[in-house]
Parts: sequence; C-alpha cells; structure tokens
Amino acid sequence: MQLSQDVKTVNLKYFDEKTENILSELEKTKEQFWNLDRQSANFLNSLIKINNSKNVLEIGTSNGYSGIWILKALIETKGRLTTIEYWEKRQRIARSYFEALFDCDIVTPKIGSAIVVMEDLEKEIQNKKRELFDFVFIDANKKEYLDYFKLVDRILKPKGIILADNILSHYEKVLPYVNSLFENENYQSQILPLGAGMMLSYKEK
Repeated sequence: MQLSQDVKTVNLKYFDEKTENILSELEKTKEQFWNLDRQSANFLNSLIKINNSKNVLEIGTSNGYSGIWILKALIETKGRLTTIEYWEKRQRIARSYFEALFDCDIVTPKIGSAIVVMEDLEKEIQNKKRELFDFVFIDANKKEYLDYFKLVDRILKPKGIILADNILSHYEKVLPYVNSLFENENYQSQILPLGAGMMLSYKEK
C-alpha cells in the first residue's frame, strides 16, 4: 500500500521555530547545494539516535543542512560532530547556522580535501588524541566514495555505521563504492530508496 505524500510529511520530525526557519531557508537552495531532502534528513537524524552515536563524522558539510539534523540528534545522544567541507565559502555559511543554533563545543568544522583531512584524523586517533568514530555520513565528491571508504574503514569502530547519499542518483559514479561494500565480509549493507538513494552499511567487526 502506497502512503500518501501528506502522511509522509506529517510523520517527519519538526523542531522549534528558530530551527525550522533556518531549515526552510536552506531547503530553498536544495538544488544549488545538493542538500538532502527532508525525508532523508529525518532518517539520518533517527538513525543516529537509534544507534546512540556519540562521535559522528560528516564528509561534505555543504551549507549545513544535514549537519543541523545530525547535531539535533547528537544533542539527545550527548555526542559530537566533525564535519569536512572542501569549499570555504560553503562551510562559512554552515558555520553561521551552527553558531546560531548550537553550542560550538559540539561541532568541529574542518576545511580541505576530505581524504587529506581524514588522513590527519587517523593520525590523531593513532596518537590517542581522539576516539574512533561510530557513525559516518558521506555526501561529497561521488567519484571519491571508494577512496573515502578505505579511510573510513580505518577510523570507524566495530558496530559503527556508514550512511552514504546519492547512491541511486549517481549510481555509475558510486558503483565502485557500492560493489566494495557489498563484497566486504566485515560489512552488512543495504541500499534504501530514500531521496537520491542512500546506502546503509553496518561494520560487524
């Protein structure tokens, strides 16, 4: 049985007026900044809470839309977000929204190539300056998804989760990533027909 669009919309998560005003602003620029649709963002928020994630990595900050949904979940789990963005202008926009809504102590923005930044994060983990991540959200350069995974696998703890966006909308570009996850015996993965298509991967060990 197909749910009507009205029922889908009613069942989504909504926040306080200030947050909703900012989300509405950002939703107007969805196509420009390749933001998540609200259903996908709602799922992301729910999944973090279900997993009780405390240490989240976001690859692809953009203008902060998905980051707001992540941070709203992390307030409940008492966690922290590290978010990476290549373009300084986009992250500057995101930071302004983060600062308007959240305590800056719970979010650490990083600028630069996601691969380079993750290599630095791995060194910090090896030097015991930070802990392994328990949740990673990937929504950046589609051709680099497999390269991201190779690094993510080294900084994600067992029983951690990877959620990747644009799996169906950019299927050919992300196919090496998809195949690698499905063939990896350490991960249980499923493609979900949400928004532009999401792939959920659970690290078993």
